[in-house]
Amino acid sequence: MILKPNPLWTPNQGIALPTVLVNVSVASDCLSVDFIVEEPIECFRAEVTEDNGRSWEDSCVEIFLQDPSNTGAYFNFETTSRGFMLAAHGPDREHRQTLPTTSIAKIRRTKQTASVVGDLVCWGMRIDIPAEILGVPNLGEVRLRGNFYKCADKAKTPHYLSAFPIKTERPDFHRPEFFNEI
Repeated sequence: MILKPNPLWTPNQGIALPTVLVNVSVASDCLSVDFIVEEPIECFRAEVTEDNGRSWEDSCVEIFLQDPSNTGAYFNFETTSRGFMLAAHGPDREHRQTLPTTSIAKIRRTKQTASVVGDLVCWGMRIDIPAEILGVPNLGEVRLRGNFYKCADKAKTPHYLSAFPIKTERPDFHRPEFFNEI
């Protein structure tokens, strides 16, 4: 799938936006998501240096998933181009708890190192989330709902893309009512 900009969101208007391809595969023990990103240099930022940092400020790809064992909560997994991840769980934006670094360490991140081609920065990230992180023994037995995103809030040119439309006036990824079946 291709991530798309929301034309209603002012930050996305009148700028060159990244191109982001997402491929999802689900096995019984793991959810795997591959992101391929080509973004204008002005959209690229890589400053975060630790897990559970402010990933959304950097060039970042994000996976938001409804909790399969508690539909009133959701997970967010936000990974920078350098492979640093913020992972959290909770019912809404205000009531989230970051996952412990021991849990985050179980989430495999395989990065394609960023390279510059003309005026584009090209990079990729594969994220493998074990079923145990999502609190289920077998992902093949659950229906997964969520959304995929790309952003960089503190880049010279901030931008916001999503796989499924979010019908809000401003960028807001913490909106599980717009999740779709994966």
